[in-house]
Amino acid sequence: MLHLRLILNYGRIIGRTAFTGGRRFNSHRANVVDELSARGLLHDTTSPSLPEVTSRKSTVYLGVDPSADSLHVGNLVALMTLLHFHIRGHQVIALVGGGTGMIGDPSGRSSERNLLSEDDLARNVESITTQMHRFLERGAAYAAKRMPSVTETQVTPKVVNNSDWLGKMTMIEFLRIVGKHARVNQMIAKDSVKARLESESGISFTEFSYQLLQAYDFYVLHKEYHCNIQIGGSDQWGNITAGTNLIRHLTTDYVGFAAEAYGLTIPLLTTSSGEKFGKSAGNAVWLKEEKTPVFDFYQFFVRVEDEDVEKYLRMLTFLSEEEITELMEWQKADPELRVAQKRLAEELTQLVHGEDGLFRARTMTQVLYGTNIEELEADDILEAFEGDPRLVQLGWGDVWRKEVVELTRKYGMIPSKTTARRTINQKGFYLNNERLDDSDKKLDRRDFIKDRFAILRAGKKKHLIIVTQVPDRYQ
Repeated sequence: MLHLRLILNYGRIIGRTAFTGGRRFNSHRANVVDELSARGLLHDTTSPSLPEVTSRKSTVYLGVDPSADSLHVGNLVALMTLLHFHIRGHQVIALVGGGTGMIGDPSGRSSERNLLSEDDLARNVESITTQMHRFLERGAAYAAKRMPSVTETQVTPKVVNNSDWLGKMTMIEFLRIVGKHARVNQMIAKDSVKARLESESGISFTEFSYQLLQAYDFYVLHKEYHCNIQIGGSDQWGNITAGTNLIRHLTTDYVGFAAEAYGLTIPLLTTSSGEKFGKSAGNAVWLKEEKTPVFDFYQFFVRVEDEDVEKYLRMLTFLSEEEITELMEWQKADPELRVAQKRLAEELTQLVHGEDGLFRARTMTQVLYGTNIEELEADDILEAFEGDPRLVQLGWGDVWRKEVVELTRKYGMIPSKTTARRTINQKGFYLNNERLDDSDKKLDRRDFIKDRFAILRAGKKKHLIIVTQVPDRYQ
């Protein structure tokens, strides 16, 4: 009865209140700060009045590091936070650090960054600018389906490059405008600087100055776009408060009134064991398909540990608390089905790669893991595996009556015919998800599903997909 009830309720919001961590949850919250807090996306704020501030339309910015040509899974927490503001009608700004990227942020690092060449940095800035526009566009479409009750008419997001103003600023201007209001004792006291000062490598003046450049970014965005909120990772607290302080100093009038500026920090994305995701952690899963194929992106989330999946569903999707509760009940009832992980993978693949990306990931999963392969169409396989070396298109004469072991060697699936025969004899080879026992097997018409394709698999990870067209006279 438990399985039947869960199956009937899967994917449907039921009318009850759920409890997590002692907090009462509703489906979705109108106030963005309340929503972020409930989803575990809020680490700290510079003011307890931020929920009241965000009840009115605000301008919010997120800084993006262009030290690579793509964002990665570790950036999704910050991107989702920005997206929560965007769908509620706030003006959002993504700042790509074409200027600060010439220096490098010491936050969260134990050693000095390698400086990028100007050409490499320019390529990274261009790539990430395109990626930010695409993410916010796809994210708004995704949110409209998941959270129609809170999705409002959105203001067109802005993507800016801080080299546009930092690159024009002279050292004298910087010292007069920014340096005058910086207190070295306060700069040294910030956690990111203190940790480096206590390390063997120390910190260079270049990276020490980074917080002042980021502070000036906030001031410029406040001046030009009335930006009043900066969001960033928990390791950005010192840089963010440097910006709020600078805005206060530079906008104070003769009676002591200063503009209000706020900071909101978010937790870093980690596993249950405390492992971080990112470039420096060496385990980056990229959002750019050319760096991490959509299938690998999808499978990364399918393989998430049971201890992490609930947290990721809450932080990285727009599913309601009720939907997440239902998924986790089903997950706990039968963990081997990995229902929660599969839903997480579907939600994030659609968010990052769109409907088309999700379709291709599902198709590839069906092909490579042998689930309902009879339902597949050859054209869908061709589209999903475009450019993938595991797929070959061959004429009928190149496959008819050809030995399986020869085809696997010729097209790089297995290094030799001897190894292929050994794998077959050891019961580790499959043709169209059926174990192959004949090491002398030659392909004929009956081996091609819908007269178009055959799928060879050795073990769990080696595949060869052959697409052809069986002539009419053989059908």
